[in-house]
Amino acid sequence: MPRPVTPLGILAKTLESIVQKIDTTDTVLKDEIWYAYQLASGLDPYLEDCTTPDSEPLRLLSAKTQQEEWSQNWQQQVTEVPLEQEMLSGHVEGQTLKMFVKMTQATRILEIGMFTGYSALAMAEALPEHGQVVACEVDPYVAQFAQHCFDNSPHGHKIKVKVAPALLTMRQLSDNGESFDLVFIDADKGSYIDYFNFLLEANLLAPQGIICVDNTLLQGEPYLSQKQSPNGVAIAQFNRHVADDPRVEQVLLPLRDGLTIIRRV
Repeated sequence: MPRPVTPLGILAKTLESIVQKIDTTDTVLKDEIWYAYQLASGLDPYLEDCTTPDSEPLRLLSAKTQQEEWSQNWQQQVTEVPLEQEMLSGHVEGQTLKMFVKMTQATRILEIGMFTGYSALAMAEALPEHGQVVACEVDPYVAQFAQHCFDNSPHGHKIKVKVAPALLTMRQLSDNGESFDLVFIDADKGSYIDYFNFLLEANLLAPQGIICVDNTLLQGEPYLSQKQSPNGVAIAQFNRHVADDPRVEQVLLPLRDGLTIIRRV
């Protein structure tokens, strides 16, 4: 079973452990802890159940990602951190991104950090026929993995994969005068501030465009007092940077591992 990688998932797992270990004659305390566990553990499945199901190509892409032995393919990867199935955006977040594409009537999307292509394909499904997703991915192995999945979807032709460090691709796009209605950032956390600043300063973001940024709660690390990982520190710095930037307004949604929505003022 995949390990919990969101604040809610970690909370539910912790409460489950407490429920299994607690030994007390205080039935009120037992009932309260059991109630807290049910609240935490039941929310994600309920959200999944009440959200529009994935298309068949998305379902197959997700299943293929979960079946892949990522640790055994480490030698083929060029990322600084090991790839793992938990990096997949997931059903509810994918449908949220699709909804944003429809609501904003976006036709041009930039994805910074593609992994196996779940979010790219979800957004492509919401685009009109002439729309396009430009997906930046540094790792050729996962880029090829994703392309095979795109080839099995009627919407896969809307996705153009760029295999290179994301900032290099972004500079090339800027030099070509391109701009995007929606940008989704889900890449190396230490570069989030650089991606954000470049989008605004190089005008890669269209005037009325929005930026969606994933993992901005990062397992609760940005707001916990315990020792943070380097990624936790980077996300905390990014969140503060955005909150203090007068050029934008933003909201951080407690969706999965945190999703921040940003627009220019």
